Amino acid sequence: MTKFSYWKVFLLGFGFFGISVLWPLYNAYVPIFLKDFSLSSFVIGIVMTIDNIFAIIMLPYIGTLSDQTRTRLGRRRPYILIGAPLGALFFALIPLMRNLHSLFLMMAVIIVMNFSMALFRSPVIALMPDITPSNYRSQANEIVNFMGGFGALLAYFAGKPLYDANYAYPFFVGAFLMVFANILVCVFIKEPPEFTKSQGSTNVVETVKNGNKELMSNLRDVFHSKEKSLLFILLSILLWFIGFNALETFFTSYAKFYLNIPESTGALVLGVFSLTFMIFSIPAGLIGSKVGRKKTISIGLILLIICLLSIVILSAFVQNKSSLLSILFILFAISGVGWALVNVNSLPMVVDMTRSEKVGGYTGLYYFFSMAANIFAPPLAGIFIDTIGYHSLMIFSIVFVFLSFITMRFVKKGEATQS
Repeated sequence: MTKFSYWKVFLLGFGFFGISVLWPLYNAYVPIFLKDFSLSSFVIGIVMTIDNIFAIIMLPYIGTLSDQTRTRLGRRRPYILIGAPLGALFFALIPLMRNLHSLFLMMAVIIVMNFSMALFRSPVIALMPDITPSNYRSQANEIVNFMGGFGALLAYFAGKPLYDANYAYPFFVGAFLMVFANILVCVFIKEPPEFTKSQGSTNVVETVKNGNKELMSNLRDVFHSKEKSLLFILLSILLWFIGFNALETFFTSYAKFYLNIPESTGALVLGVFSLTFMIFSIPAGLIGSKVGRKKTISIGLILLIICLLSIVILSAFVQNKSSLLSILFILFAISGVGWALVNVNSLPMVVDMTRSEKVGGYTGLYYFFSMAANIFAPPLAGIFIDTIGYHSLMIFSIVFVFLSFITMRFVKKGEATQS
């Protein structure tokens, strides 16, 4: 029987820490870089989704493929050792491409970077349920998300002075931290022995064949099962990530072009969100284990809706920039609490709808739907911004978060089971 170890999960959290350092920097500053090429918000939104096409295609497949992989290092670590260094290298190249003033080179680097990140994201997250019993997965995910929140916090708060000194510095430091963090995971996290090569090896052709078969089985679980809880939790994930991703992608632009706040200060506001998300990740998992994951997620969604609606109303009436900035800090801090309640408990709900042999594939499904939001959110929000104005951003996010609250009403499974 797998035993729960806070220390192991804490070390595993460095993998998510490394990933979480990169994405806030990417989402906060790459849209600003793309403005150098005189692109509309709609086009920037499309550009910001091209890279994620690789992710939504690859994440469920790579997760399923890792379920079938057997090597001396285990079934997850080979993907981490390939993807993390490549992702870090091309992430560091992004600001250098801005210097060359070539949109083609910029897009080439962005696409290769995201392709590399997709190689290991599902496997590194699937390690959590691999080493954690079902009834401890909310607590384990709280630690993983705490580390992710810390990574995002570091990106926003350390990113501001680094960006102000030189816009390339956050990318260089972020790349180094991701490689270092994932080396720690590969050194200290030992996978269960039944998934090593010595316990039953398969060649590459057989692994791919088994992976294809398992992927089709997972898709049947989503769309053809009589019980629709898996479908509705995945739809909920899609909807709330559309609302969140639109906000994360365009908030620095919203701050600069609508509120007349510098983009680095806008990123700092997002940093406060990450701070409270990180702090509340631990109690969010405990709350989920005590009162139920579905109820906890619903409370978090309500908090998000209230905070975003308050921003819409107050930003229309508060004219003093200093007062408005203080209000934004407070409301985004509360939003971080709500997002922790949602995010910490959603992945455990998904993986607890299947057996241990398929957690990589189900982790891939989770990321397929969350990353699919990155396809829809930026261009769709960009259309609203171009047509109506930047003030429409908050309304856009509210609508999709509210829709996710509705779909969560139909989820009946995914609570913790005793091991």
